[in-house]
Amino acid sequence: MSDSLVVNEVYLSLQGESTLAGLPCVFVRLTGCPLRCSYCDTAYAFTGGQRRSFDELLSEIERLAAAYANPELPAGALADVRLPLVELTGGEPLAQPAAPAFMRALCDRGFTVLLETSGALDIVPVDRRVRRIVDVKCPSSGEADRNRWENLAGLQPTDELKFVIGTAEDYAWAKEVLRERALAGRCPILFSWVNPLLPPQRHSSLKPVPPGHTPLDRLDLVGRIIADALPVRFQLQMHKVIWAPDERGV
Repeated sequence: MSDSLVVNEVYLSLQGESTLAGLPCVFVRLTGCPLRCSYCDTAYAFTGGQRRSFDELLSEIERLAAAYANPELPAGALADVRLPLVELTGGEPLAQPAAPAFMRALCDRGFTVLLETSGALDIVPVDRRVRRIVDVKCPSSGEADRNRWENLAGLQPTDELKFVIGTAEDYAWAKEVLRERALAGRCPILFSWVNPLLPPQRHSSLKPVPPGHTPLDRLDLVGRIIADALPVRFQLQMHKVIWAPDERGV
């Protein structure tokens, strides 16, 4: 059905990642993902959920956003951002063909829309008003061969590239990709530390970390970024600092 999506959960919280971290955000988590990254912490969204119409979802988002009487930030670099943000996440939102049309409908209603995507699927169909946060899968994910490098050509200054880094090998690889593909001037680059999974979060279908990798803690990652003078933004998953790492709906 072209005017509906299979949705795992919808909730209002704080944006935990990206350059907009800390701002209020309505999350629409879609069901399904074709990847099985070793560090995936939302494996519960691989299956389940309910099919919901665009109209139903838009009404719920409007209801959650209604408390923000003044939806515009007053001035400065974020003056064009409406609060709360609305983010499509997953799973992998682009695995559902109707997702681009739904994001377009959100943009038409004036929302600031974010997309969290694995980088394995084509981002061209996504409305250019959407701020696309595109993963570049590093080797420890077990899914580095799924990177769709063609996506890089369509990046805009409002988009963001996110390298999720869990090992020393990831860091060396990401640093080389950054250099070889001259990514620093394209859009903000995020180096996001892998928060280790708790046992209940580790789904049996996740890929293993390839042999020979050396785990990298967050202090080591920060030290390497500074030592190498990389023009990137270090980030943690803010929601895991505030709430329990396995908490849902936050």
